[in-house]
Amino acid sequence: MPLVALTGGIASGKSTIAARLAELGAEIVDADRIVRDVQAPGSPVLDRIVAAFGEDVIAEDGTLDRAALGALVFADDDARARLNAIVHPAVREASARRFRAALAADPDRVVVYDVPLLAEARADDPWDLVLVADAPAEIRIRRMVDLRGMGEADAAARVAAQIDDESRRALADVVIDTAGDLADTRRQVDAVWEALPSLIAARRR
Repeated sequence: MPLVALTGGIASGKSTIAARLAELGAEIVDADRIVRDVQAPGSPVLDRIVAAFGEDVIAEDGTLDRAALGALVFADDDARARLNAIVHPAVREASARRFRAALAADPDRVVVYDVPLLAEARADDPWDLVLVADAPAEIRIRRMVDLRGMGEADAAARVAAQIDDESRRALADVVIDTAGDLADTRRQVDAVWEALPSLIAARRR
């Protein structure tokens, strides 16, 4: 089972790439969805988050108030490290279960792990290939302003809070340039899919 990591900064077009790979036949394992699952009400992870950050991070319906938690950790490196120490091991374990299930269901199917924090948390995992969605910061900021309704300062701060683009590109076997239009991005993804066996063979060599 080829195991491909797909990463990229916020508003880099990573979800667009994942969607196209799914259309082409890949199984997508979404790290963000796994994070939500492991933080569900009643989970040990949510209990530890509350113990670390207080009851104010719980919404009225008992779920995690992501905005409240984000406000606590966004600009605080130590707080973010404490949160990551709680969440990342659980996500790693849950994703490994998903990978094993995919392998059992179809040993030949390409599995793509859509993971925003590859460089921060999973860079040393044994991937068969690493894809990086890449666009200049100013384009990503504009997307957040235009498509998500964010303020420009807030969008810029979110880009700045992530690992720098150069470090992300350094992990890449293939960089997909998402600065252009949707059709251009899809063409690049199609080319990667067509060349996937040779790309994986080259990495293994």
